[in-house]
Amino acid sequence: MEHIIIRGYTEQDLPAMTTIWDQVVEDGIAFPQEDLLDLTTAAPFFAAQTWCGVAEDTERHQILGLYILHPNNVGRCGHIANTSYAVSRESRGLHIGEKLVLDSLVQARAHGFRVLQFNAVVASNIHARHLYERIGFRQLGVIPGGFRMKDGHYEDICPYYIEL
Repeated sequence: MEHIIIRGYTEQDLPAMTTIWDQVVEDGIAFPQEDLLDLTTAAPFFAAQTWCGVAEDTERHQILGLYILHPNNVGRCGHIANTSYAVSRESRGLHIGEKLVLDSLVQARAHGFRVLQFNAVVASNIHARHLYERIGFRQLGVIPGGFRMKDGHYEDICPYYIEL
């Protein structure tokens, strides 16, 4: 998959980014958001992030996934970053997520962050958890029933962090 690159997003990427983001929101099993984006709300949402990276298939000129990077907190904790990753339904299982995570570590360092923290990794999201642990993230614990799934039942969440 050498034809897949991670790069900063451009305005032309917004329709694909919106579709991919909304797929994850609609799935209701990973993102806490419930409201979908449209092109009117997506532009300011993505522009407000510290960095947005997209995974592009340069052979097909297609966006396969994205991530957002931003501070996890403010002031004295503003050096801790947070990210969210979204991969299109058709591209899942192709290791796009790994490319996005690795790039987010580079960008987080480049933007002066010292730690990257995930607040709410759903316990049943085994593929993401294994990826994070393989890269070197450490689990902080478990928050019982911290995530309401789309079907209404509650699952535990597992915060993770990595020092940059």
